[in-house]
Amino acid sequence: MIKKILVLSLLTLLFLPGSEKAQIDMNKDRIWVQFNPLIPANEFNFERGLKFTYDARALWRHNLAETYGLEIGAGYANYKGIHNLAPFDQYYQTTIIGADGRFLYMPFKFEQTRPYFYGGLGLFYFNVVKDTYENWNNNVKGLDKSGVALQVPIGLGFEYYFADNFAVDLSAGLMLSTTDLLNHFEDGSLTDGYYKFGLGLHYKFSGPADSDKDGLTDNEEKQIGTDPMNPDTDGDKIKDIDEVRKTNTNPTKADTDNDGLNDYEEIYTYKTDPKKADTDNDKLSDGDEVNRYKTDPLKDDTDGDYLTDGNEVMTYKTNPLNKDTDGDTLADNDELQKYRTDPLKADTDSDTLADNVEINSHKTDPTLYDTDADGLNDADEINKYKTNPLEADTDKGSVNDGVEVKRGTDALNADDDIIKAEVAIVLEGITFETGKAEIKPESEIKLNEALRTLNVYSEIVVEVSGHTDNVGNAAKNKTLSQERAESVRNWLIEKGIDAERLVAKGYGADKPIANNKTAEGKAKNRRIEFKRIR
Repeated sequence: MIKKILVLSLLTLLFLPGSEKAQIDMNKDRIWVQFNPLIPANEFNFERGLKFTYDARALWRHNLAETYGLEIGAGYANYKGIHNLAPFDQYYQTTIIGADGRFLYMPFKFEQTRPYFYGGLGLFYFNVVKDTYENWNNNVKGLDKSGVALQVPIGLGFEYYFADNFAVDLSAGLMLSTTDLLNHFEDGSLTDGYYKFGLGLHYKFSGPADSDKDGLTDNEEKQIGTDPMNPDTDGDKIKDIDEVRKTNTNPTKADTDNDGLNDYEEIYTYKTDPKKADTDNDKLSDGDEVNRYKTDPLKDDTDGDYLTDGNEVMTYKTNPLNKDTDGDTLADNDELQKYRTDPLKADTDSDTLADNVEINSHKTDPTLYDTDADGLNDADEINKYKTNPLEADTDKGSVNDGVEVKRGTDALNADDDIIKAEVAIVLEGITFETGKAEIKPESEIKLNEALRTLNVYSEIVVEVSGHTDNVGNAAKNKTLSQERAESVRNWLIEKGIDAERLVAKGYGADKPIANNKTAEGKAKNRRIEFKRIR
């Protein structure tokens, strides 16, 4: 019966409920006193009842590891029982003074409770102070009433902490001994011992429990929400106590400000504010600046171009690490604010001139393909036609450069802008066989220019006039000049010019433009001229 009670008690103690979170600081040394009601375990049964018996102990406990401990205790026991062999109640009373050491195994740890198993070895002195049964039985008169024996305690229990430093202890166990004389009776069947059910009061040295040794008590950690068994709850390499009392970060979150950097990196590596997702207020999170854009999370303008990193990344799409994204030697901010050019494109207007070349060298508008709006792009004016990209009519002849280029006239020569009526134009370069009207092949170049002019000025009527020097017969010279004018007219008609737009006329030597007394003068007088007649 007693064994059943003991087993039931032990199981009850083992499965007492506790919280899921471990809070008890079992690593501190603890002392306590313990009072234990006893039930003798010897040769006699309990048909005639039990005598009140107990022991009192003082103990010291020290944990060797998280789940193992060592306990040393000493105590006094008043061991009483009833002899069942006498015709009426006879009893014995024995005092026991002993000490033992116990090994504790603590596999479970809860918020306020801690179950444990124990087993150990001790030494005690016993003294039978009273035995009424010996008056009836001479056989016991010769037995020892005192002695020293070994004791073996086994059992289990649990502690319940109702304050930081105080706990109650409930336990149940069996004390075995190496003597059969505790009840002053010996029959050789077994040694004497007793069952015990203990109630103790603990005192734990030092302050409130700090299971993870992080400087925060378990109760503080419970209120904060951190793990009292882990000095760095959020795994950010900063102790919980430092997060609470030094950096003011959240010890339950490795990344307090949710910026993609853990608090340790922000504080010790990047020097950013772990409580502020965007330390430099540039609209980019610190994590994005460090990991994605490689910008400086402490500077709102990493490349020093007077554009914030956030605006460069999100608004202008420029490179926040390079003040001149497109490599045109113009800073991104100058392109946006001063020149209104595209900081992503070295040649904003696609005229093949870089923006900086237009601004610094040619003074053209880098946002306009054709700065002077003459129909020619700036690069062609500069490199191909040699015209002024800032002047629509470079030669000031009243026709803009684009029109001249299109019609084939010289945009650098004002004389060919408009063919004026009654103004003769000498077509230098048209030559003939000596004394004949046959046009030489080298005249094709000048004739093509004349053809181009007539095609451009499609509304005019032109006189093609022939002229000679004064050498020879005047009548023959006049005839020759007429024939030569006819040859040029016919060449142009063959090339598609309407015959009604061309009049051929020979003047012979009547209209010299140079002195016929010199060879040079005579050469100039032998000529073909164009003259607009309407």
